[in-house]
Amino acid sequence: MTHVLDLPVLRTLNTTRHRVALLLFMVVVAAHWAEHLAQAVQIYVLGMSPAEARGVLGVPFPWLVHSEWMHYGYALVMVVGLLLLRPGFAGRARTWWTAALLIQVWHHFEHLLLLVQATAGANLGGRPVPTSVLQLALPRVELHLFYNAIVFIPMVVAMVKHNDPAAGARCDCGVVRR
Repeated sequence: MTHVLDLPVLRTLNTTRHRVALLLFMVVVAAHWAEHLAQAVQIYVLGMSPAEARGVLGVPFPWLVHSEWMHYGYALVMVVGLLLLRPGFAGRARTWWTAALLIQVWHHFEHLLLLVQATAGANLGGRPVPTSVLQLALPRVELHLFYNAIVFIPMVVAMVKHNDPAAGARCDCGVVRR
């Protein structure tokens, strides 16, 4: 059986290019967080209704907020990114990264469910809009803030542990550059 690091692209991504790949991935994650936080500010500080609150990009491009394809695509990018960057982690850092991956797999499933409903025109529980499983109990804005937090926190813990030179990483992320 071939080990994932035997593939040249993945070996490079998880060794000599791991630091850059993690940085780029985190820029995407941070931009996504900024959108959710902007939407929360619009609702809870500015008093907008959830339907009016569209984040930053949703103001000039309102279709983005309502596009289940876009939300599903981001959830898929997160799963793929977490999977592709996982081999570079070792020890406790890998455990935390794997926790983020597993939570994101569920989040991805929820977005797949939303996408299927939007495409089929039949919503869960006969609701007027596509509804995820946990959305049956929590409003969508708050649920997605929660999902993003519970994926992001173990990612950050993983990266902090990963940057410890004693962590046994396969890359040079923990090497202090002078």
